[in-house]
Amino acid sequence: MNEWSLDVLYKGYYDEAFVNDFKKMDTVIQRCTQAAEQLCHDNEVKALHDMLSLLEEFHTLADRVGHFISLKQSTNTSDGKTVSLMNQFSQKFSGITKANAKFNRYVAEIEDLDACIEQDALLKEYSYLLHTIKEDSTYLLSDDVEDVLSKMNISGGEAWANLQEYLTSIVEVEYKGEVSTLSQIRNMAYDSDAKVRKSAYEAELKAYDKIRDAVAFSLNSIKAQVLTECELRGFASPLAMTLHNAHMKQETLDALLHTMQSYMPKFHAYLRRKAELLGYKNGLPWYELFAPLGEETKTYRVEEAKEYLLKHFRPFAEDMADMMERAFDESWIDFFPRKGKVGGAFCANLSGVKQSRVLTNYDGALGDIVTLAHELGHAYHGMMIENHRPLNTDYSMPVAETASTFNENIIMNAAIEEAKGQEKITLIENQLQDLTQVICDIYSRFLFEKTVFEKRKDSFMFADELEAIMIETQKQAYGDGLDPDYLHPYMWICKSHYYSSGLSFYNFPYAFGALFARGLIVKYQEEKEAFVPKYRELLKATTVSSVEDVAAMADIDLCDEAFWTSCLDTCAQRIDEFLELTK
Repeated sequence: MNEWSLDVLYKGYYDEAFVNDFKKMDTVIQRCTQAAEQLCHDNEVKALHDMLSLLEEFHTLADRVGHFISLKQSTNTSDGKTVSLMNQFSQKFSGITKANAKFNRYVAEIEDLDACIEQDALLKEYSYLLHTIKEDSTYLLSDDVEDVLSKMNISGGEAWANLQEYLTSIVEVEYKGEVSTLSQIRNMAYDSDAKVRKSAYEAELKAYDKIRDAVAFSLNSIKAQVLTECELRGFASPLAMTLHNAHMKQETLDALLHTMQSYMPKFHAYLRRKAELLGYKNGLPWYELFAPLGEETKTYRVEEAKEYLLKHFRPFAEDMADMMERAFDESWIDFFPRKGKVGGAFCANLSGVKQSRVLTNYDGALGDIVTLAHELGHAYHGMMIENHRPLNTDYSMPVAETASTFNENIIMNAAIEEAKGQEKITLIENQLQDLTQVICDIYSRFLFEKTVFEKRKDSFMFADELEAIMIETQKQAYGDGLDPDYLHPYMWICKSHYYSSGLSFYNFPYAFGALFARGLIVKYQEEKEAFVPKYRELLKATTVSSVEDVAAMADIDLCDEAFWTSCLDTCAQRIDEFLELTK
């Protein structure tokens, strides 16, 4: 099957199990709310144990119901039933906010939390969560305000995000007398014909004119909401709130970004060389970023993609290869683009059923296999944490991309090592395409979002201004590597990462993940098979440890620029290899 099956969750909206679980959410929320109202300090150990057990029940139920609806919506954004149920689900889900707020305040009031934890096995498993709650109490608002914020978000940030998703999934792109989806047109950036790449780029930009103003309102509204919440909670900035929620130090981000900046000229040299090879003299036009080098580009059928992945991952870890095989055989993956389906790719971990679901917009290129490897890396990460307690299954944003980009490195390094001649150049260039995205493009996205937040404090940005900011940040990140006359002023429209009121700056984690993964690859090359168990434990720890503590498990200091330099050195070596091979 080329579409995923969600039967492991429910057979459909009229499945009796779905109907009952959807209704049951109200009952469980009511029980949680009543329990939270009755919390007292007479027997703190029992109170913590009982409340956590109730929250576990709610989380397990809501995770199953919510994933089913959201996964249905991602493949058909215009289905009225799904849209209605998602709105109802959001309304229901917001009902747990007051209970959570009361419980969090209760935890914050406990004087000797460690003493409580030592007396109960369940509390020991939730030690990191409980300590995090206590530390977060500084930024906690009153129960009523927390409740209102959650409810208002449904018709605020969440609604604006849905609008962006809906518009980009249904906008019609006119191309050569026919109508295509945005995903189909963006996939043409990988076409072997230069005329196709350029004409698709022009058609894509023209299509954004239809939705640019509406999406600009979405972006402005979401960022204004985040700024308001930051002020209410007492965070210095949205970035400070993001780092706090990510359990990551500012020093780590500073070390990462500073080292990335110092290596930008290397990536610019790669882009200039690619431009020369393709016959351009003023830098690489945007529409040629993903142009394949070589006369022919092999495409892979789904079954061939499966065989390719298994061939390259089984030598690393049998359990990963087995999981990938299940993903193909048991319909975990929705492969091809179609109208109403969201663009890009993602993986949803379904911890409750110990599976995942992967969405791609597969077109058969090697890059699509790399995308599959990336998303199945997320699935492997999910497998490593699936035996955690239900409230211990969320990993923080920076480490979220570790397993996925680790997989990218595994598959590309293996493919490059096997290749010779022109094929080797092509594969190295494919890897450099991806690295340039997670270094240069991610840096431009970080600069863009930072600038938008700063300007949104006292002004509204119409589409023209957002386009100007996007172009300026692309120039800063790509330097003289790209042709300044052919950039992409609408990248702020098609990247869904900007449109979350609860998750700002979902850009630097990609650079973090890519480079951290390269550091782990070096460890794997040094330690061979002995590294794999350590890697599994590291992934397992991502939901119950800070980013820095996770890295320390592999003897890595993330605040030290020397580590990031060692990671970027491996990128620079690959660029030098490419420059030498293409003299």
